[in-house]
Amino acid sequence: MRSDALPFHHPAAFWLGCILMSGGVFAHVPMFAMGAQTHYHLAGMPMDATMLLGMALIPIGLALSAYGLMPRLDRLRRAATGAHSPEFHIADRVPLGREHWTLVLAMAVALAVDVMKPATLGFVMPGMVSEYGISRQTGALLALVALTGTTIGSVVWGRMADLIGRRAAILLSALMFIGTSICGAMPTFEWNLAMCFLMGTSAGGLLPIVFTLMAETIPAAHRGWLLVALGGVGTSAGYLLAAGAATLLEPVFSWRSLWLMGLPTGALIIALNRWIPESPRFLASVGLGDAARAVLLRFAGNQPSAITVGAPTGCNDPLSTEPRDAAGLRALLRGRHAPITLGLFVCGVAWGLANFGFLLWLPMTLAHLGVGAASANALLAQSAMLALPGIGVVIWLYQRWSSLKSLLLFIGLTAAALLVFGAMGAMQVQSPIAAMAATVALLVSISGVISMLIPYAAEIYPVRLRGTGSGIIAASSKLGGIIGAGLGVIGFFEHFALSAVTIAVPMIVAALLLLQSGIETRGRRLEEIEKEFGEPGPN
Repeated sequence: MRSDALPFHHPAAFWLGCILMSGGVFAHVPMFAMGAQTHYHLAGMPMDATMLLGMALIPIGLALSAYGLMPRLDRLRRAATGAHSPEFHIADRVPLGREHWTLVLAMAVALAVDVMKPATLGFVMPGMVSEYGISRQTGALLALVALTGTTIGSVVWGRMADLIGRRAAILLSALMFIGTSICGAMPTFEWNLAMCFLMGTSAGGLLPIVFTLMAETIPAAHRGWLLVALGGVGTSAGYLLAAGAATLLEPVFSWRSLWLMGLPTGALIIALNRWIPESPRFLASVGLGDAARAVLLRFAGNQPSAITVGAPTGCNDPLSTEPRDAAGLRALLRGRHAPITLGLFVCGVAWGLANFGFLLWLPMTLAHLGVGAASANALLAQSAMLALPGIGVVIWLYQRWSSLKSLLLFIGLTAAALLVFGAMGAMQVQSPIAAMAATVALLVSISGVISMLIPYAAEIYPVRLRGTGSGIIAASSKLGGIIGAGLGVIGFFEHFALSAVTIAVPMIVAALLLLQSGIETRGRRLEEIEKEFGEPGPN
C-alpha cells in the first residue's frame, strides 16, 4: 500500500477478512462442481456442512475487512502538523500525468465491473427461470430486487463516502462483490433474491463514488470531459463484459458461472487499491492537510514547487471550522442546494421511467405506429449503435460548450422525443419514418442525459456532501426504474401516448428547475463552485 494513501485502521484485519471471504466463496465450489454431470443444475440440492461453513465465513470476513478499512481519522488529526490546507488552485493547473491516467484506468475497470453486475441479470434470467421451474413474472422479481438494492446502495454508500472516505467505500463495494458471488451456488430462488439484493447495494454504491473520487482528483481543465468519457466507456465495457462472459461461460458452466464471476472481478478491484488514492479534498476537509498534500504532490509529478502551502484567502481554514456534523441528507434540501437537488432528482426519476419503462415497451409501441417486428428490432439495434458516437458529441459539448446547457439540451431533446410519441399516439398516426426518427432521437438523447447526470452532480456539491449528493442523484434513476417496473406490471405502458406524455412532464419540470438554479461547472475549480453556493472551502 502506498504511503500517501489514507491508512487503514488495521491492515491485518482487512487482509484477513479478504482471505476469510475468499475461503467462504471457495467453500461453495464443491457443491457447484457436483452439478457438472447435470449441467450444473443445483436446484433443490441440500446445503452441506462445507457450504454452511463458507456462508458463515463470508459475513465474518466482511466485518473484519470493514473494520480494517475504517480510517484512523482521530489519531491522524492529533498527529497533523496544523498547517493550512493545500492550495488546490495550483493542483488544478497541473497537466494530466501518469498518475492521473493510472487513476482513470483503475476507475474505468471498477466502473466496468460495476455495470457488469446488473447487466448480467438479462443473461441469467432464462436459465434461472428454467432451472427453478418458476414463471417469468416470478423471475422478474430478481430484477426488481436488484434495482431496489442499487437504489438503497447509492444512498448508503454515498453517505459512507462522506464519512469514512471515497477509497474505503470503493473497496467495501469490491468486498461485497466477492461475498455475493456465492449466488451462483444457491439451490433456491429465494437465496438468489437475497444475494442479488446485496449485490445490488454494492453495485449501486460504487457508481457515484467513482465519479466523486475522479471529480476531486482530476485537474479542473480536464475534469468535465474525463468524467463523461469515463461514464460512457465504463458503461459500454461493462455491457460487453457481461455479454462476453455469457457467450464464453454460460454454454459450458450454465448461468450460475456468471454470478461466480463476482469473486475474480471483486478481487481485481481490491488488487488495484495500490493505484486508488484517497481524495485529497476529502483528506483536507477532515483535517489531514499533510496527507492531502502528499496525494497532490504525487499527482503533480513529485514536484514540490507545484504544491505550495499558504493561508486561505478570504475564508476560514476548512481544516478546523467546516461544520461536518451538519452534513447529511437534510443539508441537500437547504438553501441553494434545494432546487438544484430537486431538479437533478426529478430528472433521474424521469430518466429511469423512460429507460426501464417506456423503452422496454418500445417494440410494442413501434408495432402500433406501423413498424413491423423485424424492422423494429433492426431499428432499435441501429439506434443503439448511433448512441455510441453520440457520446463523443456529449463529451465535446460538455467540455467545449457548457456543462449545464449540454445537460439541459439533452433533457429537452428527450422530452421532445417523448412528446412526439405522445402526439403520434393521440392522433393515431402510423408513420414508420416518423417513428424511426423519434426512436433514434429518444435513444441518443436519453444516453446523453445519463452520461452527464451523475458527473454533473459530482461537480456541484461541496466536499462534505459530494458523496451523499452524487449517491442520491444516482439513486433517483434507479427509483424511476422501480416505479417503471411497477407501472409495467399494471399495463400503464400499453397506453403509449399517455405514458410518453406522463414521462415528458417531469423531464420538462427538471429542465425548468435546472434552468433556474443550475450553475456552470465547465473549467471551474470545485472550490469556486462551492463558494457560489456559499460553502467554505480550501483556498
